[in-house]
Amino acid sequence: MKTRVTELLSIRYPVVQGGLAYLAYAELAAAVSIAGGLGQITAMSLPSPEALREEIRKVKTMTDKPFGVNYAIGQHNRPYEHMLDVAIEEGVKVVSITGGNPEPLIRRLDGHDIKKLVLVAAVRQAQKAEAIGADAVMAVGQEGGGHLGRDDLGTMVLIPRVVESVSIPVLASGGIGDGRGIMAALALGAEGVEMGTRFIATQECVHAHSAYKEALLKGSEHDTAVIKRTLGAPARVVKTAGSETILGLESQGYGYEQLKEYISGERNRSFIYEGDDQKGFGWAGQVIGLIHDVPTVQELFARMFHQADEITNRLSTIMKG
Repeated sequence: MKTRVTELLSIRYPVVQGGLAYLAYAELAAAVSIAGGLGQITAMSLPSPEALREEIRKVKTMTDKPFGVNYAIGQHNRPYEHMLDVAIEEGVKVVSITGGNPEPLIRRLDGHDIKKLVLVAAVRQAQKAEAIGADAVMAVGQEGGGHLGRDDLGTMVLIPRVVESVSIPVLASGGIGDGRGIMAALALGAEGVEMGTRFIATQECVHAHSAYKEALLKGSEHDTAVIKRTLGAPARVVKTAGSETILGLESQGYGYEQLKEYISGERNRSFIYEGDDQKGFGWAGQVIGLIHDVPTVQELFARMFHQADEITNRLSTIMKG
């Protein structure tokens, strides 16, 4: 496939793997890049710049394909400058920025041959990203997993609105997990997709506990919930006893100080690493309703683009009447 996204990122297929806090490490990133997409490492889940450098070098031993590093600056109260310097020093070709204000990171990347992707959830955010120098935006609809925008806009409406509002390439995110979603995104004007939840349910996502993957397999599109809405930071999770506790506390009017223990990274890791669904929670989008197995990343790509070919043929037949 050839779009401005494949050309910008030097990849075969216009598919970017999401940042996936605590999960997107070398094994998954390399597998996605080898399959023809853009794999990514999650920088801010790592404990130090040295750990990030090690992870980047590990990917390089596994593939010579391009890969990116994601900086989730909105969910971590810690400096990112030294972490970003590692990506620059190691010659990483792509950096993506999620949460928070992307401008300081983009300014720090000025003068370096690094493509800059910014996650947005509204037209105004996309326009700002373009104005400050983003090379592309990833627009996430409210179906997506993890942190979302506050406007509750679905992917079907958000993507064409963003496409018509900026001149840089747009990747669609939220509710996409197969060839149908990819083709729908292209039909809406996007030139690629970002997928997160679907890549958790792959064999190369080795850090995800089997209970987490099983929850994605067994869950339907009704088995997610949005937590932290009362804090102004809505985020979609797969339903667990832990997430139900959070929602119950929110309904009682608990504020951040009272909730912080329950929504902490430690509680997140307790489920995604240890399978403790009583205390913990895990990010997941509504696309879990479309997840029925745990393939290799290569198998997933082959299936997605075989399906995309079938859709192309079907639409061609329809258009011919």
